[in-house]
Amino acid sequence: MSGREKGFPRAGGVRERVLGLLTLRGTVTEAEPVAARMRRIRIAGSGLAGLTVLPGQQIRVHVDGGLTTRRTYSLRWYDPAGSLDLCVYDHGDGPGAAWGRSVRVGDEVRFGKPEGGFVLRPGASHHVFVGEETASVALAAMLAALPDPSRVHGVIQTATEAGRLPVDHAGRLRWQLRGDRPAAASQQLADGVRALELPAPQGAVAYVAGEARTVQLVRGVLVGERGWPRRSVVTKPFWTPGRRGLE
Repeated sequence: MSGREKGFPRAGGVRERVLGLLTLRGTVTEAEPVAARMRRIRIAGSGLAGLTVLPGQQIRVHVDGGLTTRRTYSLRWYDPAGSLDLCVYDHGDGPGAAWGRSVRVGDEVRFGKPEGGFVLRPGASHHVFVGEETASVALAAMLAALPDPSRVHGVIQTATEAGRLPVDHAGRLRWQLRGDRPAAASQQLADGVRALELPAPQGAVAYVAGEARTVQLVRGVLVGERGWPRRSVVTKPFWTPGRRGLE
């Protein structure tokens, strides 16, 4: 069975018609490592042209070829002509991780339209980005949409240097290595935000994503210690230990 056919019903079947109504469809045209434990997957198709995509949004991919098992991935890049990039982080187990490791050029992919409110607010006076590997894709998409590096601040944490996803304005960010320390409830990342020299919060926005308890810690630093208005701290808990996802 070819990659194009793997896991998908025959054309004309009931499930195929349902999928066609509920999802978008594309074909993998590129797949390559982009950082430690992360693959860049490019998906293209005529049905992907002209979508409304905001930096930071995500899609829900049907990783089993049907309707039941979906995993959510942030969009790294979108071309209105009809292609997009995902950068899939390998958590080690589960159907999403298995799909990210095994998907190949020529495979067909089904997914929902771009969605989500964790998006760039382009009118802000300054932008502060905070997160670890699971947040880096959404943050990278936002950073790519900002032409002025002087408005960029933030801390991005990875386990190793090889785990750093290439991003725009990287020199404006502080990069942390946590080594063997857990990414969950990371006091290290919260301390990194404490150490930042930040502009006045009026008109600025912070984007904080990753593990749920770490997100709470960082929000506490910004709101409770640095005096940021709550509405100026946009958060996205992507995961927490013991749970498959927070979507």
